[in-house]
Amino acid sequence: MKYELGHQDIRNAVTQLCRDFPGEYWRQCDREQAYPTAFVEALTDAGFLAALIPEEYGGSGLPISAAAAILETIHYQGCNAAACHAQMYTMGTVLRHGSEAQKQQYLPGIAEGRLRLQAFGVTEPGSGTDTSALRTTAKLEGENYIVNGQKIWTSRAEHSDLMLLLCRTTPRDQIKKRTDGLSVLLVDMRESPEKSLTIRPIRTMMNHATTEVFFDNMPVPATSLIGEEGKGFRYILSGMNAERILIASECIGDAKWFIEKASSYANERSVFGRPIGQNQGIQFPIAKAYSQMRAAELMLREAIRLYEAGENPGEEANLAKMLAADASWAAAEACVQTHGGFGFAEEYDIERKFREARLYQVAPISTNLILSYIAEHVLDMPRSY
Repeated sequence: MKYELGHQDIRNAVTQLCRDFPGEYWRQCDREQAYPTAFVEALTDAGFLAALIPEEYGGSGLPISAAAAILETIHYQGCNAAACHAQMYTMGTVLRHGSEAQKQQYLPGIAEGRLRLQAFGVTEPGSGTDTSALRTTAKLEGENYIVNGQKIWTSRAEHSDLMLLLCRTTPRDQIKKRTDGLSVLLVDMRESPEKSLTIRPIRTMMNHATTEVFFDNMPVPATSLIGEEGKGFRYILSGMNAERILIASECIGDAKWFIEKASSYANERSVFGRPIGQNQGIQFPIAKAYSQMRAAELMLREAIRLYEAGENPGEEANLAKMLAADASWAAAEACVQTHGGFGFAEEYDIERKFREARLYQVAPISTNLILSYIAEHVLDMPRSY
């Protein structure tokens, strides 16, 4: 299959890098629930994880379309960028709302690979996607904020130096709007005193390096505050379009991997004296998944175009994420069904990618919440939550 692709030089370079990390590498990481350290280091050394950091801070200063090309290609080649993709969109909060001193302090180290900004502390057990209901507090005492509370589904916390932490700095009974009173702290976890920060891994159906994090009177320097106190919710929201675009890119890459895997096997596998790909029962699900992928890809391109033009493409970014996640899941289903029993065999990598693809129906935002967004903000229907 041929695709019309941008940033072809970047795609070629990423493809070459991914060849050093074949299926067996990922299967071993999966079996051991191990972080793909070598893969992340290779991406870092090649400069791919610093794609969005401006050149004055040691990065490449590339547009989001380049970052999307990097992540899509990683997944198209059968690898998984979930171990490091957060660095691309979490640093946007620092870039847009951090002080010049914070940028000078952290961005060069992130670009060089000396620092990892991978952890994003937002979700809590009692609030889920109702971010305004979070209970983790940060109280200013002298030169430090004292943080208490808990986060869950904080992926990569064990493999990150820095964490973007959203917490409540003004009690809920003292605010007018439920989204007020939340602040963002850039926490250097290496400096947290022992027992004030506890990270516990959560084993999941895929190797995602996710954790729950506990804060017990953890001091964080007041200079770690991003932007203004109490405006953290809007800072987090401002990065959501980039997050949706980049995750959609990964889903497009997954869909292409599944479709090519299924098409190839359908042509090679012969039953009753004919290739199974000759049967419409095999053809149609793959062809439909391809159609879904191409439609999602076009929506993604539109979201990227608007984003790079300086607009705020909430509708397009959300639709791109939803449609791309649906396309990758449809392709995953078709691929497993085409392979039959072999689709469940570890050595084919399909069952691993199948489990990984399922995540994006739920995270980083569920399909239902996207539909609620479209209903309220695009179709002017009453707010449902």
